[in-house]
Amino acid sequence: MNDNLTFPGRVLFLTEDPDLLTGQLHGQDLALATAGKLRDQISTDEITPAWICYHFDEKLGDFPYLGLQAGNRFPCQEGLVRAGGFSVSVSGKRRGKGSSREASPYAELCAGIRLVIAESFERIYRQNCQNLGLFTSTDFGLLDCLRAGEAIPMAAFTEGLDPITAEIVRRGGLFAFNAARLKGEVVVPVPSHAPRPMTYAEKLLARHAVVDAAAGKVGLSTVAPGDGLFVQADWRFSHEYVTPMAASFLHKALGPGARVKDPASVLAFRDHLTFLHHSMKAEHRAQGLLDVANRLPPAQESFCAEQGIRLHGELADGSGSEGICHSIMAERYALPGQVVVGTDSHTPHAGALGCLAFGVGTTDIANAWVTGDVRVTVPGTLRVQLDGRLRPGVSAKDLVLHLLRDPFIREGGALGLVVEYMGEAVSAMDTDERATLTNMAAEIGGFTGLVAPDAETARFVRERRDVVITLEPWMRGDEGAEYAHTITVDCGALEPMLASPGDPGNGLPLSALPAPVKIDLAYVGSCTGGKREDLRAAHAAVRKAMDEGRRVPDHVRFYVQCGSEAVRQFAEAMGWMDDFRAVGATVLGSSCGACINAGPGVSERPDQVTISAINRNFPGRSGPGQMWLASPATVAASALAGEIRGA
Repeated sequence: MNDNLTFPGRVLFLTEDPDLLTGQLHGQDLALATAGKLRDQISTDEITPAWICYHFDEKLGDFPYLGLQAGNRFPCQEGLVRAGGFSVSVSGKRRGKGSSREASPYAELCAGIRLVIAESFERIYRQNCQNLGLFTSTDFGLLDCLRAGEAIPMAAFTEGLDPITAEIVRRGGLFAFNAARLKGEVVVPVPSHAPRPMTYAEKLLARHAVVDAAAGKVGLSTVAPGDGLFVQADWRFSHEYVTPMAASFLHKALGPGARVKDPASVLAFRDHLTFLHHSMKAEHRAQGLLDVANRLPPAQESFCAEQGIRLHGELADGSGSEGICHSIMAERYALPGQVVVGTDSHTPHAGALGCLAFGVGTTDIANAWVTGDVRVTVPGTLRVQLDGRLRPGVSAKDLVLHLLRDPFIREGGALGLVVEYMGEAVSAMDTDERATLTNMAAEIGGFTGLVAPDAETARFVRERRDVVITLEPWMRGDEGAEYAHTITVDCGALEPMLASPGDPGNGLPLSALPAPVKIDLAYVGSCTGGKREDLRAAHAAVRKAMDEGRRVPDHVRFYVQCGSEAVRQFAEAMGWMDDFRAVGATVLGSSCGACINAGPGVSERPDQVTISAINRNFPGRSGPGQMWLASPATVAASALAGEIRGA
């Protein structure tokens, strides 16, 4: 291991000025002082737009930053970063927000980037970088060392990290670390603390902490924020965007004979690209991208068959998929007290059931397949105290959009924290609504979202699975547990919310909309907006319109898509789907689809306006148009009004 590192090559400043960014891509060198304002809030959708992730090999190196917006332009073009000889990439706050896709740092690595400097990082993005051997830092002083051609000590990249993460960085990535771990060459330190009151998340991590992997010993009495651990996962899952890349990483590192540990606790899902053939742009079809994307399902199916992994796939009649991974995990698998890891930033969806569910990257899941555990730095906990009750017509989605505009969250104060919801309002919510809160911990920037289990949790599991569960006394935080920060919300004062195009944090009350906004598309669906209670709320708005003799205007396309087949069948039995069709909505089979620019409901032109119940509206996320976020009820009411309007 080299203790002194050099980064020969150029520095790329991801600046807000499109001319400066273009100039760098064509040979101009800048310094920090001349780079202007650096881009904040760069999402993984901008680093690698969804269509780029159809590739899962070194070809990704041709595409980093193709979705990066500077001003009103997208300066990066295919191959320019790789050809530019850049080894360092620099940006502002909250780099890597959004999807957990490891394709983003992998594309940067394949393009020649070896070091990423930013004011702050989203947790999954930074962990993915560390797993791949891509160095990260928040120290802009390193730029002076780079300019002087000086070597940088390894300690600059390990300072402040827990011992496990520091050793992963020193060894050049997670595969190298775990290879040494499995050979006994690395002794994983086990934290030791005097007893202390713990939050519910800390208790979950303590109970799943791996003490001795060889002996199968799991469980600690106490953990504290900052501890580095490996934790045993009760469930490990991946979807078709990630399974093929993870399988290729696994075979490359450990050989074709590598076997998954305990395949009965591993799941795979074909849910993201079910409807891609309905929405792929002609330009991308001409580039052969549909053929590239069509390589993913058979690669996933082959790996699952080889390893004995259950695959929740497409329906035999081609009308959709069994459901979105997050929806099915909550409906069929996750239980209070468990640890669930999945290759998607919205894995925290299942946190509504009182389990610790969090997203991991491709390298993490590939290693977890073999070891059964994942590495975690114990996070602090953000307590969100929900006082009072939401008024009729105000939903969990409105509450999340309110939280996302909170300055503490907007500026990255919640980065890497568990977001635990408590208080009267959450106690009054059903599990579907709680899942909206925990799901969108991803947009908040948290490690996960969590609600301590209660009688409602038991009711949900009994209703959806016909299973009776017993809640144990330990399943809540201790009196006197320490919280990193507390946000208190007077839920009775909230009203329906919107998020204007560009970022889920662009929240404003519906009543504050300065002028009517005419819409072209409306979409109720996704893991966040396609649950039973989401459909119930949207249907109430539709039923009201039917009673008034109104239909969807001719200029609006209104799509309804359930998160799972179980939800769709329930909605059909309730008669809701017939009513959606009667007012002019198009009802789709269950899948992700429009949420990731891969199905009906995406915009086709920049001038089109969409209102959507999905969880994020980053540039290009669901087509080139302008996307507003709202609750399912507001989306349905707007679809029938032809403009953004409350239910």
